[in-house]
Amino acid sequence: MSDQVRVRFAPSPTGHLHIGSARSALFNYLLARRKNGRFIIRIEDTDQSRNVEGAEEKLLASLKWLGLDWDESVDIGGEYGPYRSMDRLDIYRNHVDLLLKQGHAYHCYCTPEELEVERQSYIEKGETPRYSGKCRLLSPEQKETYEKEGRKPSIRFHVPEDQILKVNDAVRGEVEFDSNGIGDFVIVRPDGIPTYNFAVTIDDHLMKITHVIRGEEHLSNTPRQLVIYHAFGWDIPQFAHVSLILNQDRQKMSKRDESIIQFVEQYKTLGFLPEAIVNFVALLGWSPEGEEEILSKEEMIAQFTLERVSKSPAVFDVNKLYWMNNHYIKMASLERIYDLCLPHLQQAGLLPEKLNEEQEHWVKTLVGLYQEQLNYAKEIVDLSTVFFEEDVQYGTEEQAILAESHIPVVMEAFYKQLDELAEYQPETIQAALKSVQKETGYKGKQLFMPIRVAATGLMHGRDLPQTLYLLGKEKVLKRISRFLTIRHEK
Repeated sequence: MSDQVRVRFAPSPTGHLHIGSARSALFNYLLARRKNGRFIIRIEDTDQSRNVEGAEEKLLASLKWLGLDWDESVDIGGEYGPYRSMDRLDIYRNHVDLLLKQGHAYHCYCTPEELEVERQSYIEKGETPRYSGKCRLLSPEQKETYEKEGRKPSIRFHVPEDQILKVNDAVRGEVEFDSNGIGDFVIVRPDGIPTYNFAVTIDDHLMKITHVIRGEEHLSNTPRQLVIYHAFGWDIPQFAHVSLILNQDRQKMSKRDESIIQFVEQYKTLGFLPEAIVNFVALLGWSPEGEEEILSKEEMIAQFTLERVSKSPAVFDVNKLYWMNNHYIKMASLERIYDLCLPHLQQAGLLPEKLNEEQEHWVKTLVGLYQEQLNYAKEIVDLSTVFFEEDVQYGTEEQAILAESHIPVVMEAFYKQLDELAEYQPETIQAALKSVQKETGYKGKQLFMPIRVAATGLMHGRDLPQTLYLLGKEKVLKRISRFLTIRHEK
């Protein structure tokens, strides 16, 4: 076992990076950086039927977006490569040959149909389905007969009977497994491709992995990996199985659960900030030393230990995520949030693909108006709809406000003040509002709310002078004029 901490994140290229997988990657990364160790990305692509073209690139891109830099992988190499399972087939074959030679593995000629019959018989007896081991003692003649029939064998590991397999888990403490409940499992499929449990064990040993931090769902894989470690006489790494992530109803999070956005790429697309996602995900099952929940990556690295990882399930609180991302958005530069918001406004058809200098200034002012309110960048589209509509509609409550007796006096005075403005800027609009207050005697809610409602159709919103400035002088005057015309007609 290496003296240096070496950890790995080993995703299958079957789709986008799931938020649960991102947490596993993050915990591995934090431990490696805390211990001045090595963080390795390895691609587990042995399940060829599930691999998706382009998924490997997307996985790596999502990890890079999160800021989880790595020390060895398919893209930068390293002394323990190759770092893609399908590029390591010769390595697996050599180890399979050794297991066959030592009697730890054997060829199995059972057909899928035969295996299904056997599985059903266990179920009918109320027992956990497992392989009976009937091919374990086949004679050379029986093997020859099966091969003449055209059967292509898989290779199974011979699990020793009546053994208690123990693992000291850094999160769960000592965990025991009964070897009799495992059954001889396939380590190489008939097509010659190794299965996950075999490949991952070989790779972890040869890459000198010291800690295996992964989700609780992998706990059931552990006994199969333990018997392989024992067969080769290898040291066992420190396992740490992190708790499940539950949804807000405290149910196990399913990939079909639409109440939670589950893939990192979706968060990037919606305009979340990567440091907010990292901060939020880190707290799903890990507790920092103090009460502070807003932590930089450097602070997380300084505090991270497996001892502070909880064995209790973590609850994915969407509202907390929004709060946290909003905090990071408020702390970010206007330029950065503008860059996140602009594509959403363009995709919604509200802005052209290319902006001139005046349009850029207008959009930056718009984003600045809503920056403190945004939970994520895409929200800018719904929040700013009023600025892109030609006319404004008034709901029942808004009509009630505009029906008050003093409103025409306020509106006519404000219309006159705006119309006479030589420069239309937030500062001059603010001055116009003060002039209307002096002229009419109306102030506060009686002054500001009817003007806001007439101009935007909304009772509440961001800073009024800024809002009116972004709407533009012509549009504001047109809306007030339209209101006054309708009011006088009544």
